[in-house]
Amino acid sequence: MTYVDGFIVPVPKKKVAAYKKIATLAGKIWMEHGALSYVEAVADDVKPGKWTSFPQSVKLKKGEVVIFSYITYKSRKSRDVVMKKVMSDKRLKMDMSTMPFDGKRMIFGGFKAIVEK
Repeated sequence: MTYVDGFIVPVPKKKVAAYKKIATLAGKIWMEHGALSYVEAVADDVKPGKWTSFPQSVKLKKGEVVIFSYITYKSRKSRDVVMKKVMSDKRLKMDMSTMPFDGKRMIFGGFKAIVEK
């Protein structure tokens, strides 16, 4: 079954274009190194919940929007191989202090697919 890396990150609305530029490069690199798919999506119909929600999960601030991203791989083993290649790719060496998002509020993790259609 497919393996998925998922990410949720708050991005200032005025920096979405800069984020998209970096994400476009990252997607190209992930795909070159063997990912099956790479998706970056900006919140469109996401409201704060009573107890939990995407905005609450990243402590969304005024003027920010949630970005939801996921990358798929053939397997966990494939993901580990792809990730090693991606992390050593010089095209992704960037100064984290200049990134267009607050990485301290990013949520991420790896998931085993249990249902696929």
